[in-house]
Amino acid sequence: MPHTTSFTLPAVRNEVSSLWKLAWPILIGQLATVGMGAADVAMTGHTNPEELAAVSLGAAIWSIVLVTVSGIMMAINTLVAHEIGAARHDKVPHIVRQSLWKALLVGLVAWLLTNMAALVFDHLMLEPAVAAKAKLFVHIISCALPPFAAYRALYGYSTSINQTKPVMVIALAALALNILVNYLLIYGHWGMPKLGGVGCAVATTCCVWMMLLAMLAWIRIAPAYRATYPFTHWEGPQMSSIGPMLRLGLPIGVTYFAEVSAFGVISLLVARFGVIQVSAHQIALNFSSVVFMVPLTFGIALVTRVGHAVGEANLRRARFISWVGVGMSLTAAIVSATLITVFRHQIAQAYTSDPQVQALCAQLLLFAALFQLSDATQVATSCAIRGYKVTRQPMLIQLLAFWGFSLPIGYVLGLAPAGFLWSPAEPMAAAGFWIGLVTGLTVAAVLLTWYLNRLSLQRLRAAHQVC
Repeated sequence: MPHTTSFTLPAVRNEVSSLWKLAWPILIGQLATVGMGAADVAMTGHTNPEELAAVSLGAAIWSIVLVTVSGIMMAINTLVAHEIGAARHDKVPHIVRQSLWKALLVGLVAWLLTNMAALVFDHLMLEPAVAAKAKLFVHIISCALPPFAAYRALYGYSTSINQTKPVMVIALAALALNILVNYLLIYGHWGMPKLGGVGCAVATTCCVWMMLLAMLAWIRIAPAYRATYPFTHWEGPQMSSIGPMLRLGLPIGVTYFAEVSAFGVISLLVARFGVIQVSAHQIALNFSSVVFMVPLTFGIALVTRVGHAVGEANLRRARFISWVGVGMSLTAAIVSATLITVFRHQIAQAYTSDPQVQALCAQLLLFAALFQLSDATQVATSCAIRGYKVTRQPMLIQLLAFWGFSLPIGYVLGLAPAGFLWSPAEPMAAAGFWIGLVTGLTVAAVLLTWYLNRLSLQRLRAAHQVC
């Protein structure tokens, strides 16, 4: 019979404390990692709008691939969490070793696809100089994808055995290195070549390799990894293990792709409205991605906490943990929405000194504030569902929300194409696409909340019937 967990104030307070203890180092690490992208945009924004546009467009493709790779590699979080919950520590090293082989495969495929995707800049009616710089940015930064996939495998392993502080320390060190190398290469200081926005790609690639090497060293040295240390002997790739990992991870990758590609495609479509529109859009999107790290962090912690509970066959506790985590994400969203609304002009000024970009960015940040609640809900619920080792249904919901609602609505409002039954009198440009994003996120939040409730109740009832 599963242990009981009631929604009493002491029980909720204890779970909030446990989730926060696991999550706060991840949060700092996630903010530092995303801060690298924010530093790229902010530091390039103080050169000229053309450099900023090139970095923004290159980062749109990079972000799509990066987040998709993160999702595919996230299968290790669930697998390790279940084995730890079931006290099968001896199974973990094999999972980690095979996940690293999977990372090599995923990273090389991602590298190839990223370089092919850069060809899209030749067909976006961009200024030739902007298109050339955006392509070069993508070609350079794509070299970071294989080490990034391997790092995410080790990241998932570490967080799933409750070792989250290494993630924080390594990410902070990478952020410091990224800012330093950006400073040297964007502006050409200390005798280094002045590369402009392309310098950001070089800096990011260097930082990702550093993160992988640092994580390998930490796992080798720290005593906390001894019970599950994965590098005791050589083990070749085994498709009998990699195959199930891909089947579990690919739907997560597609889920992440559905959301981030909608944002990325919108960035590419907004490009036709000129440098001011695309720069303001990318700044608002970049800042939103930084704020998004808070609910995403709670989601990552939820995968571990729910996975441990499911591994223990404690389905009542798994349901309890899920809803506490969703509540924490919503609380954080209310705070962030308020702060974005109040300080939107100051946020825009921190990114760029161009008055036109500042004014438009402040308008778009109002939409970013609006979708904080639905964005936090959808990421927390989807991560809790993954803790149950269920990935296909969230994928289908995200595809429907972003490709069935966000993009079509944004396209009609943003571009006002002729021949539609209804469209605004004038194209709304970036604002129209952001309305579509708000709609899609709301659809995803509602459907994922419904499915989490249904799934957790089904598993709980099935456990009672077995008992």
